[in-house]
Amino acid sequence: MKIAVCVKQVPTREWQPRLTDDRTWIREADASFEMNEPDAYALEEALRLREKHGGEVVVCSAGPARVQQVIREALARGADRGVHVDGAALASADGFTVAAALAAAMRDEAFDLVLTGLQSDDHGHAQTGVALAELLGIPHSTIIMDVEVGEGRVRVKRELEGGWFQWVSMPTPALLTIQSGINQLRYATLKGIMAAKKKEIRSVAPPGVEPGLKILALSLPSKSKQTALIAGTPAEAAAELVRRLRDEARAL
Repeated sequence: MKIAVCVKQVPTREWQPRLTDDRTWIREADASFEMNEPDAYALEEALRLREKHGGEVVVCSAGPARVQQVIREALARGADRGVHVDGAALASADGFTVAAALAAAMRDEAFDLVLTGLQSDDHGHAQTGVALAELLGIPHSTIIMDVEVGEGRVRVKRELEGGWFQWVSMPTPALLTIQSGINQLRYATLKGIMAAKKKEIRSVAPPGVEPGLKILALSLPSKSKQTALIAGTPAEAAAELVRRLRDEARAL
């Protein structure tokens, strides 16, 4: 089985965002980066499927040269080789543009299964995976909690709202967006880190795709607080407080 895993490099959650002078993106020179957490679960699921069914795991990522850091990390965890779509503009690109860049690099590989994280920790649009499936012309399913691979088919468990789940069967090749927490993540060993240095990373140029989304301006969340005095008797004040917490703050 030939499995592709799409991973993204995102700013670390502890980093406090700083904007560029034109306020259209973050100051990447000041940022620290890591592997997108949902993609890490997709990688782990791919490695487990390879251990069970055999085959190859190929890590695919799009972005500037720094993206090779997360590709090497994925190789150190056990992936077989990497594909890097090298383009600085892809760091802030919308989901469709990134999907188009990945599709161009992946189309000739003829993968049996493509796994992505449910969404990225920076943009959080959850659109790259489904757009990639459409561009590759393969079926897809989202928010996956379990994967069962059969002969020419895959059966998956989807998480729905309200604690409900849905089982879906589809032919392969197929694309799945993996929910965080589906498995227990492994970490790179010293042996894996050393082996990753010898594994192939194929670098390709991005296609000339016109971005479908343009960022006009970004702003950091503003922090503020407001004090309100509730008049009336203790019983009336308590009833009004409960109403505000329920209807205005949505805390109850």
